[in-house]
Order: sequence, then C-alpha cells, then structure tokens
Amino acid sequence: MSIDTRLLGIGMTSQRTRERLITRLREKGIADPRVLEVMREVPRHLFVDEALATRAYEDISLPIGNAQTISAPFTVARMTEIVAQVQPRKVLEVGTGSGYQTAVLARLVPEVYSVERIAPLLERARRLLAELKVRNVRFRLADGTLGWAEHGPFDAILAAAAPAEIPDSLRQQLADGGVLVIPVGQGRQQRLITVRRRGQEFERAELDPVTFVPMLTGTRR
Repeated sequence: MSIDTRLLGIGMTSQRTRERLITRLREKGIADPRVLEVMREVPRHLFVDEALATRAYEDISLPIGNAQTISAPFTVARMTEIVAQVQPRKVLEVGTGSGYQTAVLARLVPEVYSVERIAPLLERARRLLAELKVRNVRFRLADGTLGWAEHGPFDAILAAAAPAEIPDSLRQQLADGGVLVIPVGQGRQQRLITVRRRGQEFERAELDPVTFVPMLTGTRR
C-alpha cells in the first residue's frame, strides 16, 4: 500500500485519536507548543506495521521488528522537549529505529544526523522519510556508541537505546552548552538522564524511570 493510501485510509479516526493523544501529553506535562504541534502533525501510524496502525496514537511503545520498538509518544515528546530547550541547530540521534523520533526532530532542528546499527531498520526509515519529503536528515549505518564524530560537535544528542553507562564518545561530541538525553541502566532499572556540557565539565541529572532496548555495539546487516 502506498504512503498516500495509508495517509488517507486512517482518515478522521486519526485526527480524533491524535487530538486525544495531544490532550494526554499536555496532562502529563508536555508544555512546549512547538513539540505538541509536531506530535500532532507527524503521522505515527506510518512508522508501525499496518496491523498496528489503529493503535499508533495510543501512548504506548509498539514493536517494529528486529527486536526493536517505537517509543511511546510521551517518551518521544519528553526527550524532544528537553532537546528543544537548547534551540539546537545540529542534533545527533543514536538509534534511528522506525524513524519516528527522527521525523519529529527534523521538524524542529535544521540538521539531524541519525545513526542506526541494524541495516533493515535504517533502510526502511530512510525510504519512509524520503517519501514524507524530509530532507534535513543524514543517515549512517554504524555503532551508535561511537556517535558520529566527523560531524560533531552537536548541540544536542538524543539516544533511543539504553547503555549500562554513558559512552564517553557521546559526551565528548557535545558542543559547549549542549545537552545529551539518554536512558541509562539495564532491564527495569533504567532512568532517563540528561548531561549538559559546560566547558570541560558535564552536569548530570536523573529524570524519569524509562524502559528502552539495550544499546549494543557493532552493526547488523
């Protein structure tokens, strides 16, 4: 089914469920109007399997294949809102996954660099964003723990997978004044962490409990 058909097929149901989602996001504390508008506009149902499209605007994570998930909308909005606070021009995303978080960032940031270690996910996300005419994203198949040093430093780095400890390479690729948003921990012991760079100092803060897939090294074809 073409992307145009899928866009039309969800119809008015999509609009109603999107508005309910935006209401929930507001109730849970998302306040940035730019982030709320992008969450309303980006068609999340295109980033999941057609069999799951009717659940796309529920505030839940969903499987996308290859033992990976698309994050719950609140988690995407929460991380995006933190990134947006520094008004970044250039952002690194670690873990392209479905491409949904990528598409959200691309509407708010001039340059997005997205790294994914699983080739089929990367190619699917690349095709979908091209169909959606998203043109300010560069993709790379690579080990996300290494970042993308040749295009750093980045005003913000957003990671969509959880390492046991924050890779130093990601900290070092932050621009002065930049922020890293990353889940850290294993299993159910994960927390969302922010790291803000002040010169050669890094200020760390612990936020919400979260559940993400683990951040693994290497690449997979």
